[in-house]
Amino acid sequence: MTITEAAASPARAIGEPVLEASGVTMRFGGLLAVNDVNLTVREGEIVGLIGPNGAGKTTFFNCLTGLYKPTSGQVRFAGTPLPPKPRAVVRAGMARTFQNIRLFANMTALENVMVGRYCRTSSGAITSILRGPKFRREEAATRARAQELLDFVGLGKSTEYLARNMPYGDQRRLEIARALATDPKLILLDEPTAGMNPQETKQASDLIFKIRDSGLSVVVIEHDMRFIFNLCDRVLCLVRGEALIEGTPGEVQSDPRVIEAYIGTGEDDDEDDITDAGVQDTTAADEEGKA
Repeated sequence: MTITEAAASPARAIGEPVLEASGVTMRFGGLLAVNDVNLTVREGEIVGLIGPNGAGKTTFFNCLTGLYKPTSGQVRFAGTPLPPKPRAVVRAGMARTFQNIRLFANMTALENVMVGRYCRTSSGAITSILRGPKFRREEAATRARAQELLDFVGLGKSTEYLARNMPYGDQRRLEIARALATDPKLILLDEPTAGMNPQETKQASDLIFKIRDSGLSVVVIEHDMRFIFNLCDRVLCLVRGEALIEGTPGEVQSDPRVIEAYIGTGEDDDEDDITDAGVQDTTAADEEGKA
C-alpha cells in the first residue's frame, strides 16, 4: 500500500520500533557536538526534537541519515544496523528534508519529485541512454507516482512550475513530496516551518498528520514550540549535544530545565509562552473558526 492509497485509512496505532539510535556520539576534533544520545521511534509515531541553536539537533539528524559517521554508538533501522552511507539509508526506508531548501531550481515540480523516485528504479546506464522498453516503463511509472505525491501534498496544479518560481511554502512541501517519492517508512523533517507564516505553518502541520495517518513515522526538528507541542506524541530536548529530557509534550513543556535552557529565565512572558503553548494555539483556532 502506498502513502496516497493509505491516506484515507484511520491512523495506525503506535507499534514496533522503526528507528533505534543508541549511544550516538559525534566529535569534530576537540568539539563534542553530540554526546551519548538515545532515540527510539515507533511505527505511526511523530517525535519532536527541540533545543536551542547549537544544541546538536541537525548533527544528530546527520548521524541518523548517514551524512556523518558517528564517532561511537549505533543506528538501527527495522532491527538492522544502518551503514553510514546516505544511499543505503534511503534504500532501507529513511528519507529526510533539510533545514535549507535543496531543490533543483531550474527543474519543474514534477521533475524534482521524479528525482527522488529514481532510487527505486533499476534501469542501467545503457538501457537509459537507448531508452529501451524497461526504461520507458519505469519512467512512466515514476512520472505517475510523482504526480500522485504532488496531489498528496497539495501541489497537484503546480506540476509544470519551475521550483525557483514557486512560493516559499510550496517549495517546502515540494521537498517533502520528493522525500516521500523514495517510499520511506520514516521521514525526518529539519525545520519544516522555518520562515513560514501562520497559514503555511497550519498547512505544514496538517500535512505531517496526513503523512502519519498514512502509516509513516515522522521525526521533526523545529523551533516553533506551539507547533511541536501540538504535533508530536513525544519530544526529545537536546542541550549542548546531550539529551536533557524526553517525554510527552506536556511533560517537556512543564519541565523547568527546558524553560531555562531553551527559552531562558529572564522574562515571565517567556515561561508563559512555552507552558501555555497548547492553550493559546487552541484559542486561536477557535477564534478563527468563529470568524
